[in-house]
Amino acid sequence: MAEQQSLPPLTGGCLCGQVRYEARPTHRDGYYCHCRMCQLAFGNTRAAFVNLRKSEVTWLASPAYYVSSKIARRGFCDRCGTPLSFEFNDSEYMDLSVGSLDDPSQLKPMAHYAIESRIAGWHADDGLPGHRLDENERVAQRWKSAYGDDVVPGLAATRAN
Repeated sequence: MAEQQSLPPLTGGCLCGQVRYEARPTHRDGYYCHCRMCQLAFGNTRAAFVNLRKSEVTWLASPAYYVSSKIARRGFCDRCGTPLSFEFNDSEYMDLSVGSLDDPSQLKPMAHYAIESRIAGWHADDGLPGHRLDENERVAQRWKSAYGDDVVPGLAATRAN
């Protein structure tokens, strides 16, 4: 634990510099999200994130937020458009976009998430484990609570409501 406490803070922000943050996670593990919503939010085949407690992030200049579903919101710069964060409304955790870090090389990817939406032609097998969205009971329950028991989590559910 002493090693984790000695990690320097992560700093980051948007392309134009309007939004800045400092984060103090106790790890340096990241992950890729391949869900269709992240693909659209990032304009890419996947998003790279670091998951940490909301209390571990200090916004020096706050982002704007887009409410992307009944259960979550995404932080971004309303001037240059940089995607900065994702968070479930009811969680003490959030994700920061790895690309918004001043030094993204401080993090290492550990897994792929929402692999059922992964675009095969754009995936290079890196040996990291993959997880389906529906394998995460907590996330599946959030979707069911907000959209009904028969919901298929994802973009289609948000556009139908």
